[in-house]
Amino acid sequence: MVDCAFTEEQRDALQEVANVGMGQAGARLARLLNAFVALSVPRIRVIERAELLSALEDMTSFTGTVTAVRQGFKSDINGEAVVIFDGDGIREIAAAFSDEDENDETEVAYEAANILIGACLASVFEQLNCALTYSAPRLIGRNIPLEAVVQPDTLHWSAALLLEVNFALEGRSFRAHLVTLTADESIVRLRVALDDLLASI
Repeated sequence: MVDCAFTEEQRDALQEVANVGMGQAGARLARLLNAFVALSVPRIRVIERAELLSALEDMTSFTGTVTAVRQGFKSDINGEAVVIFDGDGIREIAAAFSDEDENDETEVAYEAANILIGACLASVFEQLNCALTYSAPRLIGRNIPLEAVVQPDTLHWSAALLLEVNFALEGRSFRAHLVTLTADESIVRLRVALDDLLASI
């Protein structure tokens, strides 16, 4: 099994890098929605495959249905980003954007996910001096239970790094969680990139 442990210095550096990235994402989301966006402190956990669902439940605290979008990313460090929206909140935002049909809910989910993933990851990887490419985003589902977002039995990794940040809109029920999963060998490469960043400071 790959050694997935992070030193305290590596963890602190990753949290600081993520802070900058989520700040960029939050600013873009605020411009899109014309609302103040509250940001959480990034949370970092290394988990085994069987722990994924319980970790997501703990991180999001969602009890109702959710809408989720996923997008893979490739660099020296590979992984997947998942944006999980509270079901009621995404409907509220979609209604504020348009009075047409319910397909707008999916469009808003895609647009918001694109902003959060694109801005946050672009900033993180730029700070780590890594080039980045994305796969096409994919809707996991609308109005689905949280346990339908991930299927641990279909995953091909033994351990993964979860980096989670959440975004909320002041005065609205909208909440979104951006979770990135980086598995096994990519964790080793991430640690090397963080060490390089620390050495350059």
